Amino acid sequence: MAWDEWERLKTDAAQRSAGSPRMQLNHVAPIEGSTTYGDLKVTNADLTAIGKDARDLYDQLWKRARVAQATSESAAGDLTEQGFALGAGLKHVHQRWEDQLKSLLDACAQIANHMHVTQKIHSGDDGYIARSMSSIDTLDAGFDDRVGPPGRKNPVYETPKPKKKQ
Repeated sequence: MAWDEWERLKTDAAQRSAGSPRMQLNHVAPIEGSTTYGDLKVTNADLTAIGKDARDLYDQLWKRARVAQATSESAAGDLTEQGFALGAGLKHVHQRWEDQLKSLLDACAQIANHMHVTQKIHSGDDGYIARSMSSIDTLDAGFDDRVGPPGRKNPVYETPKPKKKQ
């Protein structure tokens, strides 16, 4: 993203939030005609795509940003040896670059790993819920057939008929 575009987006966001209340991300507006709120839905394909993008960014940074890092370190050493004050400045920039690069690489790795773990956890949750629900259906069917002739509902679970007044 170009620097000008970034500055424009920051200015636009500041103008929007200046006159209006801030956005809250703790809920979703009800669907039109409904009294219920929406649910957050994410699929394994979404998690996989996010994890893959984070891993791809990590790989690209590892290949390309480290080359620039090595070049700036070498240049800083050469300039310092030749007596240029610019060498110390470039060394400082190099150190900052290295610190920021490590932070970014760590963040990308954490995102990729988190998406992988989240995918495993949620797939396990889905399986557990499906197994639990199918077990409940099986138990309900068994209770319905236990008392009385087969095929009829258990009278205990029927709605009571209103009593006649005397």
